[in-house]
Amino acid sequence: MTSAAALIAASLTIAAPARADDAVNQRWIDSEFQPSTLSKDEQMKELQWFAKAAEPFKGMEINVVSETITTHEYESRTLAKAFTEITGIKVKHDLIQEGDVVEKLQTQMQSGKNVYDGWINDSDLIGTHFRYGQTVILSDYMTGEGKDVTNPQLDVNDFIGKSFTTGPDGKLYQLPDQQFANLYWFRYDWFSNPEYKAKFKAKYGYDLGVPVNWSAYEDIAEFFTNDIKEINGVKVYGHMDYGKKDPSLGWRFTDAWLSMAGNGDKGIPNGLPVDEWGIRMEGCRPVGSSVERGGDTNGPAAVYSIAKYLEWMKKYAPPQAQGMTFSEAGPVPAQGNIAQQIFWYTAFTADMVKPGIPVVNADGTPKWRMAPSPHGSYWKEGMKLGYQDAGSATLLKSTPPDRRKAAWLYLQFINSKTVSLKKSHVGLTFVRESDIWDKSFTERAPKLGGLIEFYRSPARVQWTPTGNNVPDYPKLAQLWWQNIGDASSGAKTPQAAMDALAAAQDSVLERLEKSGVQGACGPKLNKKETAEFWFAKAEKDKTIAPQRKLANEKPKGETVDYDALIKSWPATPPKRAEAK
Repeated sequence: MTSAAALIAASLTIAAPARADDAVNQRWIDSEFQPSTLSKDEQMKELQWFAKAAEPFKGMEINVVSETITTHEYESRTLAKAFTEITGIKVKHDLIQEGDVVEKLQTQMQSGKNVYDGWINDSDLIGTHFRYGQTVILSDYMTGEGKDVTNPQLDVNDFIGKSFTTGPDGKLYQLPDQQFANLYWFRYDWFSNPEYKAKFKAKYGYDLGVPVNWSAYEDIAEFFTNDIKEINGVKVYGHMDYGKKDPSLGWRFTDAWLSMAGNGDKGIPNGLPVDEWGIRMEGCRPVGSSVERGGDTNGPAAVYSIAKYLEWMKKYAPPQAQGMTFSEAGPVPAQGNIAQQIFWYTAFTADMVKPGIPVVNADGTPKWRMAPSPHGSYWKEGMKLGYQDAGSATLLKSTPPDRRKAAWLYLQFINSKTVSLKKSHVGLTFVRESDIWDKSFTERAPKLGGLIEFYRSPARVQWTPTGNNVPDYPKLAQLWWQNIGDASSGAKTPQAAMDALAAAQDSVLERLEKSGVQGACGPKLNKKETAEFWFAKAEKDKTIAPQRKLANEKPKGETVDYDALIKSWPATPPKRAEAK
C-alpha cells in the first residue's frame, strides 16, 4: 500500500491556484472543520484538490447509503452539504437500517442494476466482496481507472482498519469510514464503593473489579442483582442484554460472541483454521461449520456461549430485556440502574456522555467506564476477544464509471484529514491513527470513560470484524437470528439450536460449492466424520477447535483493578510507515 500511495502522490500532487471558491472552502474550514490534524493552509490545499478533481462531475447528483448511527447522521446532514458546496456535486446520502443496507447491496449485486453509487457497508462482507468479483478493488482503482480522482493526501496507512478490508489476495476492497468496538461497560462509581467492595470480597474471596473471565462477570451480576438489589431506592440489575427474535439478534452472536466464549482457533484478525463463526478453512476455501465437518458452530464452546447468554438474561437482566431488540436495549444502561454489560458497543458512547443523564456527573465526567471484554472458559491466549465494526466505503462494478468516480470523491472527502478529526469528535468512531493520538482527544479522554485509552492500547488488535472466512455474509448472517432465536424463545435447547444453525450454514456452503460461482476460493465441504475424529485431529495438530466439553465450565472468578489496567497501557503513539 505504501508504494501505491507513493505512485498516487507522485502523479497527482496539484498546486491549485487561489480562486473565488476559496471563500467557500475557508468558511467551512473556519466554521465546521475544526479541530483537524492539518493546519488551515493544509486543509485549504486539500479542499482545492477536491474542487479541481470534481470539475468534470459538477451538477451531477449521486446517491450514497449507510446505516443509521451518529457518525453517518453527521455525514448525511453536514458533510454532504459541505461537499456539494465545495465541489458542485450533489449528494443524497440515505440513512437506513443495517439489515436494509445489506439487502439493497445484495439486490444490486444480483441484478446488476445501479441502486446506489457509493456504499458504506460493514467490512464483515469482505469475504463476500472478495469472492463474487463484483466489488471494485480499491488498491487497483486508485492507481488505475480512478487515479485522477484519488486524493494524493488520502494516506491509506493512517487507517487503523485497513487489514479488515483487505482480501486474502492482499488487495484493498473497502476503505474504513467508521469503527467501533464491542466492549465491557460498568458503573465505575459502584465498583469503587468501599461498602460494596468489602461485601463482594467477603462473599467471593476476590476483589470487585473489571472481570477477566465470565465466572467473575457472573459473580458480579449475581452480587448486584441479588445482594445489593437497590441503590438510592431504585432496583438495580447486574446485567443487560436483549433477546427478541429479530435480525439484530443475529449481530449479538456473529459479532464474535462465540470467540469470546472460546470457540474457534487462535489467530488475529480471525482464528485459523476455524474462525469465530465456527467455519473451518483450508487455504481460502471454507470446508464446513458443523463439528462433523471440522467446524465449531455447534461444538461445546459455542453451546456454552448460548447457555450463558440465556442464563444471565433470565437471572440478572431487567425482565423486559427478553423482548427487546438491539436498538431498544441500547439506551437502557444510560438510565442508571444497570451495573455492567458484557456486550456493549462503543458506538453508544456519544449518547452515554450527554450532560444531565443519570450516568454522568455534574462536572461532565462519566460515572461509568469501558474496558476489555471478559472471556469464557474455553478461551485461550491468542484468540480474538471481541468484535470491531468497520463500516467501510465500497464501490461496485455495476455503477457507471462517471458516477463511481463522483461517489469515490465523496467517500474520500468524508474521511479526509481535513474533516476526519471533527467527525471523530462527533461520532466517536475512529478510523485514523492520527485522530486517535491528537491532543484534542488527550484533553477529552477523561470524559469518554476509557474509549481513548482502549483505542491507544495494544489490546485493540484483539477486536476484529468478521473476516474472509465467511463467503456470503448476507445469506449466512440471517441464519443466526432465525436459529438462535429459537433458543432465546425457549423453543429449542442451546445444543439443538446450534445443531440447526451449523446444518443450515453447511447447506448454504454446499449450494455455493455446487454453483461454482465463487471459483477457486469458494466452499468445498469436508466429508462428515464423528465429533471424536475432529477432537482427536485438533489435539494431534496442536490446534484448538473443536474443543471437547470441559468438566468445569466455571473456574474461579478473576478480576483486575480498572485504574491499574489503564496505567499498564503505553501512552506513546506507535511508529508507522508514513505514506509519501
